[in-house]
Amino acid sequence: MNQSACYPKIGIRPIIDGRLGGVRESLEETTMKMAKNVASLYAKELKYPDGSPVECVIADSCIGGVSEAASCAKKFESNNVGVSLSVTPCWCYGSETMDMNPVMPKAIWGFNGTERPGAVYLAATLSAHNQMGLPAFGIYGRDVQDLGDENIPADVKDRLLDFARSGLAVAIMRGKSYLSIGSVSMGIAGSMVTPSLFQEYLGIRNEYVDSSEVLRRIEKKIYNEDEFRKALSWVKENCREGEDFNPKEKQFSRQQKDKDWEFVVKMTLIIRDLMVGNEHLKEKGFGEESLGHNAILSGFQGQRQWTDFLPNGDFSEAILNTSFDWNGIRAPYIVATENDSLNGVSMLFNYLLTNSAQIFADVRTYWSPAAVERVAKWKPEGVAANGFIHLINSGAATLDGTGCESVNGKPAMKPFWEINENEVKDCLKATTWYPANNGYFRGGGYSSKFVTRGGMLVTMCRLNLIKGIGPVLQIAEGETISLPENVHKILDERTDKSWPTTWFVPKITGKGSFTDVYSVMANWGANHGAISYGHIGHNLISLAAMLRIPVSMHNVAPERIFRPSAWTAFGSEPEGADYRACNNYGPLYK
Repeated sequence: MNQSACYPKIGIRPIIDGRLGGVRESLEETTMKMAKNVASLYAKELKYPDGSPVECVIADSCIGGVSEAASCAKKFESNNVGVSLSVTPCWCYGSETMDMNPVMPKAIWGFNGTERPGAVYLAATLSAHNQMGLPAFGIYGRDVQDLGDENIPADVKDRLLDFARSGLAVAIMRGKSYLSIGSVSMGIAGSMVTPSLFQEYLGIRNEYVDSSEVLRRIEKKIYNEDEFRKALSWVKENCREGEDFNPKEKQFSRQQKDKDWEFVVKMTLIIRDLMVGNEHLKEKGFGEESLGHNAILSGFQGQRQWTDFLPNGDFSEAILNTSFDWNGIRAPYIVATENDSLNGVSMLFNYLLTNSAQIFADVRTYWSPAAVERVAKWKPEGVAANGFIHLINSGAATLDGTGCESVNGKPAMKPFWEINENEVKDCLKATTWYPANNGYFRGGGYSSKFVTRGGMLVTMCRLNLIKGIGPVLQIAEGETISLPENVHKILDERTDKSWPTTWFVPKITGKGSFTDVYSVMANWGANHGAISYGHIGHNLISLAAMLRIPVSMHNVAPERIFRPSAWTAFGSEPEGADYRACNNYGPLYK
Protein backbone atom coordinates (compact mmCIF):
# COMPACT_ATOMS: atom_id res chain seq x y z
CA MET A 1 0.00 0.00 0.00
CA ASN A 2 1.23 3.50 -0.84
CA GLN A 3 1.67 5.18 2.53
CA SER A 4 0.83 8.58 1.04
CA ALA A 5 -2.71 7.30 0.45
CA CYS A 6 -3.16 7.49 4.21
CA TYR A 7 -2.33 11.19 4.38
CA PRO A 8 -4.95 13.90 3.93
CA LYS A 9 -4.94 15.74 0.63
CA ILE A 10 -5.31 19.40 -0.24
CA GLY A 11 -8.58 20.18 -1.96
CA ILE A 12 -8.56 22.98 -4.52
CA ARG A 13 -11.81 24.71 -5.41
CA PRO A 14 -11.76 26.75 -8.67
CA ILE A 15 -14.46 29.40 -8.18
CA ILE A 16 -16.12 31.08 -11.16
CA ASP A 17 -18.79 33.61 -12.08
CA GLY A 18 -21.71 31.30 -12.83
CA ARG A 19 -23.44 33.48 -15.43
CA LEU A 20 -23.65 31.49 -18.65
CA GLY A 21 -24.02 33.21 -21.98
CA GLY A 22 -20.54 34.64 -22.31
CA VAL A 23 -19.22 35.38 -18.81
CA ARG A 24 -18.59 31.89 -17.41
CA GLU A 25 -17.44 30.48 -20.72
CA SER A 26 -14.73 33.15 -21.02
CA LEU A 27 -13.30 32.25 -17.62
CA GLU A 28 -13.47 28.42 -17.49
CA GLU A 29 -9.99 27.73 -18.83
CA THR A 30 -8.29 30.51 -16.84
CA THR A 31 -9.94 29.50 -13.57
CA MET A 32 -9.21 25.78 -13.87
CA LYS A 33 -5.63 26.52 -14.94
CA MET A 34 -5.21 28.62 -11.81
CA ALA A 35 -6.21 25.61 -9.69
CA LYS A 36 -3.89 23.27 -11.59
CA ASN A 37 -0.96 25.66 -11.22
CA VAL A 38 -1.41 25.71 -7.44
CA ALA A 39 -1.65 21.91 -7.38
CA SER A 40 1.65 21.73 -9.29
CA LEU A 41 3.25 24.14 -6.81
CA TYR A 42 2.16 22.03 -3.86
CA ALA A 43 3.32 18.76 -5.44
CA LYS A 44 6.72 20.30 -6.16
CA GLU A 45 7.33 22.13 -2.87
CA LEU A 46 5.57 20.10 -0.16
CA LYS A 47 6.06 16.59 1.14
CA TYR A 48 4.30 14.32 3.61
CA PRO A 49 6.20 12.94 6.61
CA ASP A 50 7.13 9.85 4.57
CA GLY A 51 8.78 11.99 1.89
CA SER A 52 6.14 11.49 -0.79
CA PRO A 53 4.79 14.59 -2.62
CA VAL A 54 1.68 16.20 -1.22
CA GLU A 55 -1.38 15.25 -3.25
CA CYS A 56 -4.15 17.59 -4.35
CA VAL A 57 -7.75 16.97 -5.37
CA ILE A 58 -9.34 19.50 -7.71
CA ALA A 59 -13.09 19.86 -8.08
CA ASP A 60 -14.45 18.16 -11.18
CA SER A 61 -15.66 21.49 -12.53
CA CYS A 62 -15.40 25.14 -11.72
CA ILE A 63 -17.79 26.15 -8.94
CA GLY A 64 -20.31 28.76 -9.96
CA GLY A 65 -23.07 28.02 -7.47
CA VAL A 66 -24.27 25.93 -4.58
CA SER A 67 -24.91 22.74 -6.58
CA GLU A 68 -21.33 22.58 -7.80
CA ALA A 69 -20.09 23.51 -4.32
CA ALA A 70 -22.01 20.54 -2.90
CA SER A 71 -20.60 18.19 -5.54
CA CYS A 72 -17.11 19.41 -4.71
CA ALA A 73 -17.72 18.80 -0.99
CA LYS A 74 -18.76 15.21 -1.72
CA LYS A 75 -15.66 14.62 -3.81
CA PHE A 76 -13.45 16.02 -1.08
CA GLU A 77 -15.11 13.82 1.54
CA SER A 78 -14.60 10.66 -0.49
CA ASN A 79 -10.98 11.53 -1.33
CA ASN A 80 -9.63 12.22 2.17
CA VAL A 81 -9.24 15.96 1.69
CA GLY A 82 -8.17 17.70 4.89
CA VAL A 83 -7.32 21.23 3.71
CA SER A 84 -9.39 23.50 1.46
CA LEU A 85 -8.14 26.24 -0.87
CA SER A 86 -10.44 28.24 -3.11
CA VAL A 87 -8.95 30.12 -6.07
CA THR A 88 -10.54 32.61 -8.44
CA PRO A 89 -9.55 35.26 -10.97
CA CYS A 90 -12.96 36.92 -11.00
CA TRP A 91 -16.09 37.99 -9.19
CA CYS A 92 -18.25 35.06 -8.06
CA TYR A 93 -21.22 34.54 -5.72
CA GLY A 94 -19.69 34.35 -2.27
CA SER A 95 -22.13 32.57 0.03
CA GLU A 96 -23.19 30.23 -2.80
CA THR A 97 -19.68 29.02 -3.58
CA MET A 98 -17.84 29.16 -0.25
CA ASP A 99 -16.58 26.12 1.65
CA MET A 100 -18.89 25.50 4.63
CA ASN A 101 -16.93 22.68 6.30
CA PRO A 102 -16.64 23.83 9.94
CA VAL A 103 -13.36 22.06 10.87
CA MET A 104 -11.33 22.04 7.67
CA PRO A 105 -8.61 24.75 7.44
CA LYS A 106 -9.55 26.98 4.55
CA ALA A 107 -8.14 29.83 2.48
CA ILE A 108 -9.05 31.86 -0.59
CA TRP A 109 -6.68 33.20 -3.21
CA GLY A 110 -8.31 36.10 -5.01
CA PHE A 111 -6.29 37.01 -8.10
CA ASN A 112 -5.15 40.63 -8.17
CA GLY A 113 -6.17 41.66 -11.67
CA THR A 114 -8.09 44.62 -13.07
CA GLU A 115 -9.86 42.86 -15.95
CA ARG A 116 -11.95 40.82 -13.50
CA PRO A 117 -12.43 41.57 -9.77
CA GLY A 118 -11.00 38.45 -8.12
CA ALA A 119 -10.05 40.61 -5.16
CA VAL A 120 -13.68 41.69 -4.80
CA TYR A 121 -14.76 38.06 -4.50
CA LEU A 122 -12.02 37.52 -1.96
CA ALA A 123 -13.22 40.41 0.20
CA ALA A 124 -16.89 39.53 -0.13
CA THR A 125 -16.43 35.86 0.65
CA LEU A 126 -14.07 36.44 3.56
CA SER A 127 -16.80 38.71 4.90
CA ALA A 128 -19.27 35.84 4.54
CA HIS A 129 -16.90 33.45 6.31
CA ASN A 130 -16.49 35.90 9.16
CA GLN A 131 -20.21 36.54 9.43
CA MET A 132 -20.94 32.81 9.56
CA GLY A 133 -18.18 32.01 12.06
CA LEU A 134 -16.06 30.01 9.61
CA PRO A 135 -12.63 31.68 9.71
CA ALA A 136 -10.63 31.61 6.48
CA PHE A 137 -7.22 32.89 5.39
CA GLY A 138 -7.14 35.50 2.62
CA ILE A 139 -4.38 35.48 -0.02
CA TYR A 140 -4.01 38.55 -2.20
CA GLY A 141 -0.95 39.48 -4.26
CA ARG A 142 0.65 42.86 -3.76
CA ASP A 143 1.04 43.64 -7.47
CA VAL A 144 -1.61 43.71 -10.22
CA GLN A 145 -1.31 40.93 -12.80
CA ASP A 146 -2.79 40.51 -16.25
CA LEU A 147 -5.75 38.16 -16.40
CA GLY A 148 -3.97 35.47 -18.41
CA ASP A 149 -0.76 35.60 -16.36
CA GLU A 150 -0.16 32.07 -15.02
CA ASN A 151 2.80 33.08 -12.88
CA ILE A 152 2.31 32.79 -9.13
CA PRO A 153 4.05 35.84 -7.60
CA ALA A 154 6.59 35.22 -4.83
CA ASP A 155 4.44 36.82 -2.12
CA VAL A 156 1.41 34.75 -3.13
CA LYS A 157 3.53 31.61 -3.33
CA ASP A 158 4.79 32.17 0.22
CA ARG A 159 1.25 32.57 1.55
CA LEU A 160 -0.01 29.52 -0.35
CA LEU A 161 2.79 27.38 1.07
CA ASP A 162 2.51 28.76 4.60
CA PHE A 163 -1.22 28.07 4.66
CA ALA A 164 -0.80 24.56 3.26
CA ARG A 165 1.95 23.58 5.71
CA SER A 166 -0.09 24.64 8.72
CA GLY A 167 -3.34 23.26 7.33
CA LEU A 168 -1.79 19.87 6.62
CA ALA A 169 -0.43 19.75 10.17
CA VAL A 170 -3.98 20.17 11.45
CA ALA A 171 -5.30 17.52 9.11
CA ILE A 172 -2.54 14.94 9.65
CA MET A 173 -2.90 14.89 13.44
CA ARG A 174 -6.70 14.62 13.32
CA GLY A 175 -7.88 11.13 14.25
CA LYS A 176 -4.52 9.98 15.61
CA SER A 177 -3.61 9.13 19.23
CA TYR A 178 -1.38 10.31 22.03
CA LEU A 179 -0.04 7.24 23.82
CA SER A 180 0.75 7.78 27.48
CA ILE A 181 3.13 5.09 28.74
CA GLY A 182 2.86 5.40 32.49
CA SER A 183 1.44 8.38 34.28
CA VAL A 184 2.67 11.55 36.00
CA SER A 185 6.44 12.02 36.31
CA MET A 186 7.76 13.78 39.40
CA GLY A 187 4.80 16.13 39.69
CA ILE A 188 5.37 17.66 36.23
CA ALA A 189 2.06 19.25 35.24
CA GLY A 190 2.64 18.59 31.55
CA SER A 191 2.54 14.85 32.25
CA MET A 192 -0.93 15.21 33.75
CA VAL A 193 -2.44 14.33 30.39
CA THR A 194 -5.56 16.42 29.75
CA PRO A 195 -7.96 14.61 27.38
CA SER A 196 -10.03 17.71 26.60
CA LEU A 197 -6.97 19.44 25.15
CA PHE A 198 -6.25 16.59 22.76
CA GLN A 199 -9.84 15.88 21.80
CA GLU A 200 -11.23 19.40 21.49
CA TYR A 201 -8.24 21.33 20.17
CA LEU A 202 -6.24 18.75 18.22
CA GLY A 203 -8.71 16.05 17.21
CA ILE A 204 -6.45 13.46 18.86
CA ARG A 205 -7.70 10.65 21.08
CA ASN A 206 -5.90 9.53 24.22
CA GLU A 207 -4.51 6.06 24.74
CA TYR A 208 -2.94 4.79 27.97
CA VAL A 209 -0.83 1.81 28.95
CA ASP A 210 0.85 1.19 32.27
CA SER A 211 4.66 1.11 32.27
CA SER A 212 4.40 -2.54 33.29
CA GLU A 213 3.31 -3.31 29.72
CA VAL A 214 6.88 -2.64 28.58
CA LEU A 215 8.19 -5.06 31.21
CA ARG A 216 5.56 -7.67 30.28
CA ARG A 217 6.61 -7.56 26.66
CA ILE A 218 10.27 -7.92 27.59
CA GLU A 219 9.62 -10.91 29.83
CA LYS A 220 7.20 -12.57 27.38
CA LYS A 221 9.43 -11.76 24.37
CA ILE A 222 6.67 -9.80 22.65
CA TYR A 223 9.03 -8.16 20.17
CA ASN A 224 10.86 -9.16 17.02
CA GLU A 225 13.78 -11.21 18.33
CA ASP A 226 15.61 -11.14 14.99
CA GLU A 227 15.37 -7.36 14.92
CA PHE A 228 16.58 -7.22 18.51
CA ARG A 229 19.74 -9.10 17.61
CA LYS A 230 20.27 -6.84 14.61
CA ALA A 231 19.69 -3.74 16.75
CA LEU A 232 22.03 -4.88 19.52
CA SER A 233 24.79 -5.57 17.02
CA TRP A 234 24.30 -2.08 15.51
CA VAL A 235 24.39 -0.49 18.95
CA LYS A 236 27.63 -2.25 19.87
CA GLU A 237 29.21 -1.06 16.63
CA ASN A 238 27.90 2.52 16.57
CA CYS A 239 27.00 3.70 20.09
CA ARG A 240 30.20 4.56 21.90
CA GLU A 241 30.00 3.99 25.65
CA GLY A 242 31.59 6.69 27.78
CA GLU A 243 33.30 6.80 31.12
CA ASP A 244 31.29 5.91 34.21
CA PHE A 245 31.15 9.09 36.28
CA ASN A 246 29.37 7.43 39.19
CA PRO A 247 31.31 6.92 42.45
CA LYS A 248 33.17 3.62 42.39
CA GLU A 249 30.90 2.09 45.01
CA LYS A 250 27.80 2.89 42.93
CA GLN A 251 29.09 1.71 39.58
CA PHE A 252 27.42 -1.33 38.03
CA SER A 253 29.45 -4.35 37.00
CA ARG A 254 30.37 -4.87 33.35
CA GLN A 255 27.95 -7.78 33.26
CA GLN A 256 25.09 -5.57 34.51
CA LYS A 257 25.94 -2.81 32.04
CA ASP A 258 25.80 -5.27 29.16
CA LYS A 259 22.42 -6.50 30.38
CA ASP A 260 21.26 -2.87 30.54
CA TRP A 261 22.20 -2.37 26.89
CA GLU A 262 20.07 -5.36 25.94
CA PHE A 263 17.23 -4.07 28.08
CA VAL A 264 17.14 -0.54 26.62
CA VAL A 265 17.29 -1.86 23.06
CA LYS A 266 14.26 -4.06 23.78
CA MET A 267 12.52 -1.04 25.32
CA THR A 268 13.08 0.88 22.12
CA LEU A 269 11.51 -1.82 19.95
CA ILE A 270 8.58 -2.14 22.32
CA ILE A 271 7.77 1.57 22.63
CA ARG A 272 7.79 1.84 18.84
CA ASP A 273 5.53 -1.22 18.54
CA LEU A 274 3.16 0.22 21.16
CA MET A 275 2.88 3.36 19.07
CA VAL A 276 2.46 2.06 15.53
CA GLY A 277 2.14 -1.72 15.77
CA ASN A 278 4.23 -4.48 14.22
CA GLU A 279 2.96 -7.18 11.85
CA HIS A 280 5.67 -9.56 13.05
CA LEU A 281 3.98 -9.84 16.44
CA LYS A 282 0.91 -11.32 14.79
CA GLU A 283 3.10 -14.05 13.33
CA LYS A 284 4.29 -14.81 16.87
CA GLY A 285 0.72 -15.18 18.07
CA PHE A 286 0.23 -11.72 19.53
CA GLY A 287 -2.47 -10.36 17.25
CA GLU A 288 -3.77 -7.70 19.62
CA GLU A 289 -0.31 -6.35 20.37
CA SER A 290 0.54 -6.24 16.66
CA LEU A 291 -2.00 -3.47 16.06
CA GLY A 292 -0.42 -0.71 18.15
CA HIS A 293 -2.26 2.40 19.28
CA ASN A 294 -2.31 4.53 16.10
CA ALA A 295 -0.09 6.98 17.97
CA ILE A 296 1.34 10.00 16.20
CA LEU A 297 3.21 10.78 19.42
CA SER A 298 3.79 9.27 22.82
CA GLY A 299 5.27 9.97 26.23
CA PHE A 300 7.19 7.74 28.61
CA GLN A 301 6.84 8.47 32.33
CA GLY A 302 10.09 6.86 33.44
CA GLN A 303 10.94 8.76 36.58
CA ARG A 304 10.65 7.66 39.21
CA GLN A 305 8.56 4.52 39.54
CA TRP A 306 10.38 2.94 36.58
CA THR A 307 13.87 4.40 36.87
CA ASP A 308 14.24 3.69 40.58
CA PHE A 309 14.70 0.00 39.73
CA LEU A 310 14.95 -0.41 35.94
CA PRO A 311 17.16 1.15 33.22
CA ASN A 312 15.99 4.60 32.18
CA GLY A 313 14.30 5.55 28.92
CA ASP A 314 17.00 7.90 27.70
CA PHE A 315 18.36 5.62 24.98
CA SER A 316 14.89 4.67 23.74
CA GLU A 317 13.66 8.25 23.65
CA ALA A 318 16.80 9.55 21.95
CA ILE A 319 16.90 6.87 19.25
CA LEU A 320 13.17 6.96 18.54
CA ASN A 321 13.30 10.75 18.18
CA THR A 322 16.22 10.38 15.77
CA SER A 323 15.98 10.06 11.96
CA PHE A 324 17.90 6.77 11.81
CA ASP A 325 18.56 3.52 13.66
CA TRP A 326 19.60 -0.08 12.89
CA ASN A 327 17.03 -0.21 10.09
CA GLY A 328 18.63 2.75 8.34
CA ILE A 329 17.50 6.31 7.72
CA ARG A 330 13.81 6.74 8.49
CA ALA A 331 11.24 9.19 9.81
CA PRO A 332 11.59 10.03 13.52
CA TYR A 333 9.01 9.04 16.10
CA ILE A 334 7.84 11.76 18.48
CA VAL A 335 8.35 10.62 22.08
CA ALA A 336 8.17 12.99 25.06
CA THR A 337 10.44 12.52 28.05
CA GLU A 338 8.74 12.29 31.47
CA ASN A 339 5.43 11.90 29.62
CA ASP A 340 5.31 15.70 29.22
CA SER A 341 2.39 15.63 26.84
CA LEU A 342 2.43 19.40 26.36
CA ASN A 343 6.03 19.37 25.19
CA GLY A 344 5.18 16.32 23.11
CA VAL A 345 2.47 18.33 21.34
CA SER A 346 4.97 21.17 20.86
CA MET A 347 7.40 18.71 19.24
CA LEU A 348 4.57 17.39 17.07
CA PHE A 349 3.65 20.87 15.85
CA ASN A 350 7.28 21.52 14.87
CA TYR A 351 7.66 18.11 13.26
CA LEU A 352 4.55 18.35 11.10
CA LEU A 353 5.66 21.78 9.85
CA THR A 354 9.22 20.69 9.00
CA ASN A 355 9.24 16.87 8.68
CA SER A 356 12.46 16.96 10.71
CA ALA A 357 13.44 15.54 14.10
CA GLN A 358 12.92 17.60 17.27
CA ILE A 359 15.07 18.32 20.31
CA PHE A 360 13.39 17.83 23.70
CA ALA A 361 15.21 19.83 26.37
CA ASP A 362 15.00 21.49 29.72
CA VAL A 363 15.12 25.26 29.44
CA ARG A 364 17.68 25.02 32.17
CA THR A 365 19.75 28.16 32.77
CA TYR A 366 20.15 31.75 31.60
CA TRP A 367 23.82 32.68 31.55
CA SER A 368 24.29 36.46 31.73
CA PRO A 369 27.50 37.98 30.31
CA ALA A 370 28.53 38.95 33.83
CA ALA A 371 27.97 35.46 35.21
CA VAL A 372 29.90 33.87 32.35
CA GLU A 373 32.81 36.25 32.84
CA ARG A 374 32.83 35.62 36.59
CA VAL A 375 32.73 31.84 36.31
CA ALA A 376 34.70 31.17 33.10
CA LYS A 377 36.89 34.31 32.83
CA TRP A 378 35.55 34.92 29.31
CA LYS A 379 33.42 37.80 28.07
CA PRO A 380 30.70 36.65 25.63
CA GLU A 381 30.89 38.26 22.23
CA GLY A 382 29.11 38.29 18.90
CA VAL A 383 25.72 36.57 18.95
CA ALA A 384 26.33 35.56 22.58
CA ALA A 385 27.17 39.09 23.74
CA ASN A 386 23.89 39.50 25.63
CA GLY A 387 23.97 36.06 27.21
CA PHE A 388 22.49 32.71 26.25
CA ILE A 389 20.29 29.87 27.47
CA HIS A 390 21.50 26.37 28.36
CA LEU A 391 19.15 23.75 26.89
CA ILE A 392 19.89 20.34 28.42
CA ASN A 393 18.04 17.18 29.43
CA SER A 394 18.91 13.67 30.51
CA GLY A 395 19.29 12.12 27.08
CA ALA A 396 16.00 12.29 25.20
CA ALA A 397 17.32 14.74 22.62
CA THR A 398 17.40 13.51 19.03
CA LEU A 399 20.85 12.71 17.68
CA ASP A 400 19.95 14.97 14.74
CA GLY A 401 20.40 17.71 17.34
CA THR A 402 24.16 17.34 17.11
CA GLY A 403 23.96 19.62 14.09
CA CYS A 404 26.11 17.18 12.11
CA GLU A 405 23.68 17.29 9.21
CA SER A 406 24.05 20.32 6.96
CA VAL A 407 22.26 22.56 4.49
CA ASN A 408 24.46 24.76 2.29
CA GLY A 409 27.39 24.00 4.56
CA LYS A 410 25.63 25.09 7.74
CA PRO A 411 24.42 22.83 10.59
CA ALA A 412 20.85 21.62 10.23
CA MET A 413 18.25 19.00 11.14
CA LYS A 414 16.79 17.72 7.89
CA PRO A 415 13.87 15.56 6.73
CA PHE A 416 15.10 11.98 6.68
CA TRP A 417 15.05 11.68 2.88
CA GLU A 418 17.65 14.47 2.66
CA ILE A 419 20.06 12.87 5.16
CA ASN A 420 23.02 10.91 3.83
CA GLU A 421 24.99 8.05 5.38
CA ASN A 422 28.02 10.22 6.16
CA GLU A 423 25.80 12.55 8.19
CA VAL A 424 24.45 9.56 10.10
CA LYS A 425 27.99 8.47 10.91
CA ASP A 426 28.91 11.99 12.00
CA CYS A 427 25.89 12.21 14.32
CA LEU A 428 26.83 8.89 15.90
CA LYS A 429 30.50 9.88 16.25
CA ALA A 430 29.48 13.13 17.94
CA THR A 431 27.44 11.23 20.55
CA THR A 432 28.73 9.38 23.61
CA TRP A 433 26.51 7.14 25.73
CA TYR A 434 27.39 7.47 29.40
CA PRO A 435 26.25 5.09 32.12
CA ALA A 436 23.33 6.87 33.76
CA ASN A 437 23.79 9.01 36.84
CA ASN A 438 22.77 6.53 39.52
CA GLY A 439 21.76 9.32 41.86
CA TYR A 440 18.97 10.21 39.43
CA PHE A 441 18.52 6.79 37.89
CA ARG A 442 18.98 4.04 40.46
CA GLY A 443 18.09 1.39 37.90
CA GLY A 444 20.89 2.39 35.54
CA GLY A 445 20.66 2.83 31.80
CA TYR A 446 22.52 5.12 29.41
CA SER A 447 22.30 8.85 28.69
CA SER A 448 23.42 10.42 25.42
CA LYS A 449 25.91 13.27 25.40
CA PHE A 450 26.61 15.67 22.56
CA VAL A 451 27.04 19.40 22.06
CA THR A 452 24.97 21.01 19.32
CA ARG A 453 27.05 22.79 16.69
CA GLY A 454 26.69 26.55 16.67
CA GLY A 455 25.22 28.57 13.82
CA MET A 456 22.02 26.55 13.38
CA LEU A 457 18.83 28.60 13.03
CA VAL A 458 16.19 27.12 15.33
CA THR A 459 12.77 27.81 16.79
CA MET A 460 11.84 26.85 20.35
CA CYS A 461 8.18 26.54 21.28
CA ARG A 462 6.09 25.33 24.18
CA LEU A 463 2.38 24.72 24.69
CA ASN A 464 1.11 25.54 28.18
CA LEU A 465 -2.28 25.09 29.82
CA ILE A 466 -3.61 28.12 31.70
CA LYS A 467 -6.63 27.84 33.99
CA GLY A 468 -9.44 29.97 32.61
CA ILE A 469 -7.84 30.32 29.16
CA GLY A 470 -6.86 26.85 27.98
CA PRO A 471 -3.82 26.09 25.82
CA VAL A 472 -1.42 28.94 25.07
CA LEU A 473 1.62 28.75 22.78
CA GLN A 474 5.03 30.37 23.28
CA ILE A 475 7.55 30.81 20.43
CA ALA A 476 11.18 31.96 20.39
CA GLU A 477 13.20 32.02 17.18
CA GLY A 478 16.96 32.17 17.49
CA GLU A 479 20.14 30.24 16.83
CA THR A 480 22.55 27.82 18.45
CA ILE A 481 26.05 28.95 19.38
CA SER A 482 29.39 27.30 20.04
CA LEU A 483 31.38 28.38 23.08
CA PRO A 484 35.16 28.22 23.40
CA GLU A 485 35.98 24.67 24.49
CA ASN A 486 37.28 25.64 27.92
CA VAL A 487 34.26 27.89 28.57
CA HIS A 488 31.83 25.16 27.51
CA LYS A 489 33.54 22.67 29.81
CA ILE A 490 33.34 24.98 32.83
CA LEU A 491 29.68 25.88 32.31
CA ASP A 492 28.51 22.46 31.17
CA GLU A 493 30.08 20.59 34.07
CA ARG A 494 28.22 22.72 36.61
CA THR A 495 25.26 20.48 35.77
CA ASP A 496 25.30 16.85 34.58
CA LYS A 497 28.12 16.51 32.04
CA SER A 498 26.69 13.25 30.68
CA TRP A 499 23.65 14.95 29.10
CA PRO A 500 23.30 16.61 25.67
CA THR A 501 23.77 20.39 25.57
CA THR A 502 22.46 23.06 23.22
CA TRP A 503 23.54 26.67 23.74
CA PHE A 504 20.68 28.88 22.49
CA VAL A 505 20.38 32.60 21.80
CA PRO A 506 16.87 33.89 20.99
CA LYS A 507 16.37 36.86 18.67
CA ILE A 508 15.84 39.98 20.76
CA THR A 509 13.35 42.72 19.85
CA GLY A 510 13.92 45.04 22.80
CA LYS A 511 10.26 44.78 23.82
CA GLY A 512 8.17 42.72 26.22
CA SER A 513 9.23 39.11 26.66
CA PHE A 514 12.04 39.69 24.15
CA THR A 515 13.52 42.78 25.77
CA ASP A 516 16.67 40.74 26.36
CA VAL A 517 17.72 37.10 26.67
CA TYR A 518 16.96 37.14 30.39
CA SER A 519 13.35 38.17 29.66
CA VAL A 520 12.87 35.15 27.39
CA MET A 521 14.05 32.80 30.11
CA ALA A 522 12.07 34.59 32.80
CA ASN A 523 8.84 34.46 30.78
CA TRP A 524 9.12 30.88 29.54
CA GLY A 525 6.08 29.06 30.86
CA ALA A 526 7.50 25.65 31.82
CA ASN A 527 10.69 23.70 32.41
CA HIS A 528 10.72 22.15 28.91
CA GLY A 529 10.89 23.34 25.33
CA ALA A 530 10.71 21.78 21.85
CA ILE A 531 13.45 22.92 19.48
CA SER A 532 13.09 22.68 15.70
CA TYR A 533 15.41 23.48 12.84
CA GLY A 534 14.63 26.71 11.00
CA HIS A 535 12.73 29.87 11.78
CA ILE A 536 9.18 28.53 11.65
CA GLY A 537 7.51 30.87 14.12
CA HIS A 538 5.18 32.27 11.46
CA ASN A 539 3.96 28.76 10.58
CA LEU A 540 3.38 27.98 14.26
CA ILE A 541 1.30 31.16 14.58
CA SER A 542 -0.86 30.15 11.60
CA LEU A 543 -1.24 26.62 12.97
CA ALA A 544 -2.20 27.92 16.40
CA ALA A 545 -4.85 30.19 14.88
CA MET A 546 -6.35 27.26 12.96
CA LEU A 547 -6.61 25.33 16.24
CA ARG A 548 -7.86 28.42 18.18
CA ILE A 549 -4.80 28.48 20.43
CA PRO A 550 -3.56 32.00 21.29
CA VAL A 551 0.15 32.85 21.19
CA SER A 552 1.37 34.51 24.40
CA MET A 553 4.89 35.45 23.28
CA HIS A 554 6.82 35.41 20.03
CA ASN A 555 9.55 37.29 18.20
CA VAL A 556 8.23 36.91 14.66
CA ALA A 557 8.27 40.04 12.48
CA PRO A 558 4.73 41.38 11.79
CA GLU A 559 5.04 41.04 8.01
CA ARG A 560 5.60 37.27 8.36
CA ILE A 561 2.49 36.64 10.48
CA PHE A 562 -0.48 35.04 8.72
CA ARG A 563 -3.79 34.57 10.52
CA PRO A 564 -7.40 34.20 9.35
CA SER A 565 -9.09 37.34 8.05
CA ALA A 566 -11.49 37.52 11.01
CA TRP A 567 -8.64 38.16 13.48
CA THR A 568 -8.41 41.80 12.31
CA ALA A 569 -11.95 42.40 13.60
CA PHE A 570 -10.97 41.68 17.21
CA GLY A 571 -8.90 44.82 17.81
CA SER A 572 -5.93 46.75 16.44
CA GLU A 573 -3.36 45.15 18.76
CA PRO A 574 -2.58 41.79 17.08
CA GLU A 575 -1.74 39.67 20.13
CA GLY A 576 -4.73 40.82 22.16
CA ALA A 577 -6.91 40.28 19.09
CA ASP A 578 -5.53 36.75 18.84
CA TYR A 579 -6.71 35.97 22.38
CA ARG A 580 -10.14 37.43 21.76
CA ALA A 581 -10.59 35.60 18.45
CA CYS A 582 -9.53 32.25 19.89
CA ASN A 583 -11.86 32.73 22.84
CA ASN A 584 -14.71 33.71 20.55
CA TYR A 585 -14.43 30.71 18.23
CA GLY A 586 -13.43 28.16 20.86
CA PRO A 587 -11.68 24.82 20.27
CA LEU A 588 -11.78 23.61 16.68
CA TYR A 589 -13.49 20.30 17.51
CA LYS A 590 -15.77 21.25 20.40
